[in-house]
Amino acid sequence: MAKHIPDQPNPQSASSDTEVIPLTEEELHLDKRMVTTGKVRVQTSVDVETELVKATLDGETVEVTRVPVDRIVDHAPTIRTENDVTIIPILEEVLVVEKRLVLKEELHVHKRRTTEDVEAPVELRKQRAVIERVPVDDDTGTNT
Repeated sequence: MAKHIPDQPNPQSASSDTEVIPLTEEELHLDKRMVTTGKVRVQTSVDVETELVKATLDGETVEVTRVPVDRIVDHAPTIRTENDVTIIPILEEVLVVEKRLVLKEELHVHKRRTTEDVEAPVELRKQRAVIERVPVDDDTGTNT
């Protein structure tokens, strides 16, 4: 675009021996627009993997043995422990000519510690992304 510079004298008012040269300059106008050059589609999917886990489980089993006693006692025995065996007295009153305390039986409780190795399948999920480039529908440069 040409533009006249107003600081110069008017060419019609100059004398005949002076030559006037009009000066022009160009100006730049820059325009921008959005142009779609491509598209991307992203999809995610989940993969499931089965892994075998191993662990050691500690446990304890209890074995109860009934031991008959049938003995007359003066007072109730207390619960006691002998060599890792807990002894719980079971009492019963019996009617006779006189009342007597009879130790009917004892429960002997044996504790045994156990250890067991186990394996169990466990499903683990892992997510992954699949990226696919999608071509532009037209080459006109539509704004998006």
